[in-house]
Amino acid sequence: MNFRMLSYIDRPSPIHRLTGATKLICFILWSVIGMSTYDTRILFVMLIVGLLVFKLSQTKVREVSFVLTFILIFLLLNDIAIYVFAPQQGTLIYGTRHVLLDLPGRYALTWEQLFYQLNITLKYFVVIPFALLFVVTTQPSEFAASLNRIGVNYRIALAVSITLRYIPDIQRNYHEIAQAQQARGVDLSRKAKFRQRMRQAATIVIPLIFSSLERIEVISNAMELRRFGKKKKRTWYNAKPFAFRDFFAIGFSLALLLLSLWLAIQHGSRYYNPFQ
Repeated sequence: MNFRMLSYIDRPSPIHRLTGATKLICFILWSVIGMSTYDTRILFVMLIVGLLVFKLSQTKVREVSFVLTFILIFLLLNDIAIYVFAPQQGTLIYGTRHVLLDLPGRYALTWEQLFYQLNITLKYFVVIPFALLFVVTTQPSEFAASLNRIGVNYRIALAVSITLRYIPDIQRNYHEIAQAQQARGVDLSRKAKFRQRMRQAATIVIPLIFSSLERIEVISNAMELRRFGKKKKRTWYNAKPFAFRDFFAIGFSLALLLLSLWLAIQHGSRYYNPFQ
């Protein structure tokens, strides 16, 4: 497993050059659209744009493969659960019933149900690339400076920055503790049985918690010694001004949100219905 997953990856890409606040605003707008609409046309546009943005960021799939695999497994379980507990939900939503496969009882497979679950799947794939890119393309210190620039209190902004920095720190500590355990003869490799590996990996949690608490105390003492929080304002070393690309990204996301709302009002529903 890559112990540097979900941490900032520095690349000379247009996505990296956007300010942290811009990426946060776009991610929030993108998530609102993805959660609120079931219009397949909007979701397909968002999916294409998301894949293009992922390509522009120069992020490699293998760098986020572990998280992607976990999300895909969860998505598969979610789709199965929807069909098991609500196999006719698509029929209720779209008001028609076109049977594709006649199964016993209420489990007859319909085109409406498949189309409904396609939209559910698209909603995941629309939000996932932006969520991953927000983490791997955002430098924590610059993100804190951007948040403070748009009006967020610098104490809160710095807390968010420390949280983002803490993700790779925890991964690094876990990796170091795991190597120390293996040097003492604890087998955490793939040669050991899965249950044995999980039980032995659980023994790393306690030293990881203690090392995390020690790091928190060190950071707290350092901030207190530097009189953090005494002043109402502070300067930022990694501050980045808003540029045209930032306003364009926010404007595009906002325009897509307005388009989604306009289509929902025009059709009187959040759902795009191709069966009528």
